[in-house]
Amino acid sequence: MKKILLGVLGLIALLAAYLLLWPVPIAPAAWYAPFNLGYVGAYTPNRDLTGLTEIDLAPHHGPEDIVALPDGRLLTATQEGFILTLDPAKGTVEVLADTGGVPLGLEMDPTTGRLIVADAHKGLVSVGLDGSVEVLTDTVDGTPILYADDLDIADDGVIYFSDASTKFGAEASGSTMAGSLLELMESKGTGRLLAYDPATKVTRVVADGFVFANGVAIAPDGDILMNVTGRYQVLKINPVTGEHRVLIDNLPGFPDNINRGPDGTYFVGIVSPRSEWLDANSGNTMMRKLAMRLPASMRPQAQPYGLILQINADGQVFRTWHDPDGTYATPTGAVLVGDRLYITSLLSPTLGYRSYP
Repeated sequence: MKKILLGVLGLIALLAAYLLLWPVPIAPAAWYAPFNLGYVGAYTPNRDLTGLTEIDLAPHHGPEDIVALPDGRLLTATQEGFILTLDPAKGTVEVLADTGGVPLGLEMDPTTGRLIVADAHKGLVSVGLDGSVEVLTDTVDGTPILYADDLDIADDGVIYFSDASTKFGAEASGSTMAGSLLELMESKGTGRLLAYDPATKVTRVVADGFVFANGVAIAPDGDILMNVTGRYQVLKINPVTGEHRVLIDNLPGFPDNINRGPDGTYFVGIVSPRSEWLDANSGNTMMRKLAMRLPASMRPQAQPYGLILQINADGQVFRTWHDPDGTYATPTGAVLVGDRLYITSLLSPTLGYRSYP
C-alpha cells in the first residue's frame, strides 16, 4: 500500500513539475484586457448573417479574401496555397495559380493588372492572370517576413501590408491558426505594418509592436486602417511617421480583415468572440504558460459566432451582420461585389454571400 501511495505521489509530483517547468514556445507578457461589454449598443445581435448562399470550393477551403475581375469572375485564396477563379454565373471553380504557400489578403494592382497577395509563407507575392507567380518581397531591414497577412494599395502604388507576427511565423508554427494563437497567448506584440514600393523595390517598416497585426485598408486621407487582433482594436496609422491612434477600441471579438466598402465605408470581420479565459488571464503570465502545456483540446478555443461590422473612416459602427449560431465557419471579412456581400473565411470549404444592402 505504501509503495502504491508513493507511486501516486511521484506521478503527481511529475505532473506538477511538467505543468510548471516544461519549456513552452511563448514568453508571455502581462497586460490588462478591457472589460468586455459584449454584444450591446452598436453590436446588438441580429441574424442577418445567417442563411448565406454558399459556393462550393471543395476540395479547397479557406477563401480568406476575394477580388472581382471586370468580367464578373472572382479570384479567391485557399489554405492549400491556390488562387482560384470563380465564375458565379456558370458556377465553375478553377485553379489559376499555386503560390507555394498560404495566400491570405488579395488586391488587384490597377497599374500592372496583376493580383497582389499577402502570403503567410512567402511574403508579398504577385500573381498574373496567366498563372505566373513572383515574390515581390520576403524580407525587410534584414529580417524575414514570417506572416504576411493582409494588404491594400495606395493611389501612388505603394503596397501596405501586415506582418502579423515576427516570432510565430505561419509556416514554422504549422498553420496560420497555430501562429495566430501563439502570438495572442504571448501578447508581447511582434506584429508590424510594412510598405513595399514597386518603383524602388524597397520594403520598409511603417510601425511595429502590435499583437497580431491583421487587416489593412487605406483611409480617404491616405492614412492606414489596421486591425490589431490581440487588442480588439482598429488603428489609424500615419504611413510616413508610423504614429497611430485607436479608431475603435474594446471590440466584442477578434477583428480579422478590413476591406473598403461603398461610400467611404469599410467592412470589418470579427472572426470569433473574445475568450473569457484569455481576458481573465491577460495579466497572469504563469497561467498562460501552463495552458500551453495542456493538450491542444484543453486550451482556450475560438468560439463559433459570425459578425461583420460596417464602419466609416471615423470609426463609427452603423451596421452589423450577426450569425449567433456560427453556421458559417470563421468568417474573416466581407467584400461587396455588385449587390452581393461576399463573406470570406479561414476554414470554410465554401464562399458565402448574401444580398446587399
